[in-house]
Amino acid sequence: MFAGDEILVADGPVCLTFGEGIANIQLNRPEAGNGFTIELMRALQDVIMKVHGDRRVRAVILSGNGKLFCGGGDVKDFASKGEALPDYLRMATAYLQICVSALVNLGVPVITKVHGFAAGGAGLGLVCCSDIVICAASARIMAGATRVGMAPDGGATALLSKLVGFRRAMDLVLTNRIVEAEEAERIGLVTRVVPDDVLDAEILKVARQIAAGAPKSLAATKRLMWNGLGRGFDASLPDEAREVATLSGTADALEGLNAVIAKRSPIFKGE
Repeated sequence: MFAGDEILVADGPVCLTFGEGIANIQLNRPEAGNGFTIELMRALQDVIMKVHGDRRVRAVILSGNGKLFCGGGDVKDFASKGEALPDYLRMATAYLQICVSALVNLGVPVITKVHGFAAGGAGLGLVCCSDIVICAASARIMAGATRVGMAPDGGATALLSKLVGFRRAMDLVLTNRIVEAEEAERIGLVTRVVPDDVLDAEILKVARQIAAGAPKSLAATKRLMWNGLGRGFDASLPDEAREVATLSGTADALEGLNAVIAKRSPIFKGE
């Protein structure tokens, strides 16, 4: 959370604040390393829907409260379910899938702040489904699922290989080795790594830059990029042409062109 933000959801497993066109979504179970439970995932879904319905939002920052971004599923919570665990995890996985899909399909860019640790289907899945991931130099990432006899979820099996390549992805999910921040940046798992003491400032800088952009342009660009992951080159071209033609008729496009001609910064209104 940042100073001066409007508090929209003050407590519970997920908090939400808003300021400067930026929605700040924060996982809020620091005592459990922001480990995912059904309750947390329901709360995350609710918060994402609030953001989706708020036309003021131009960018999203996703972070975790406490020492970790997200340690994955709450293993203590899972173990306590006993014989009911399969039914619990069917529901938990469904909620996680809804959340990562909602973030990918959100009409504004999602910038994720990774500090401490991002692990398990939840932690890795949230990293994979984000548009921009800025990572503290001391942060680490691990798949983790097979370590507890389970399989990756949260969309990781669909997205991880597209980010880092099939061979690297197989290595990460089968060995559960820890990926240091520098390697995560080098292989394309995160966008960039910054020193720990400037992480918050860098996240806010990027979010402000994006929030100042043309909303419809950013939404269309995000949509085209994500859709392009599952399509061939030729299949993507008509969508690009359609979006460009549509955007050219917006006031923001005219403002952008005039700003370039006048050699000034554009003021986009999303109209």
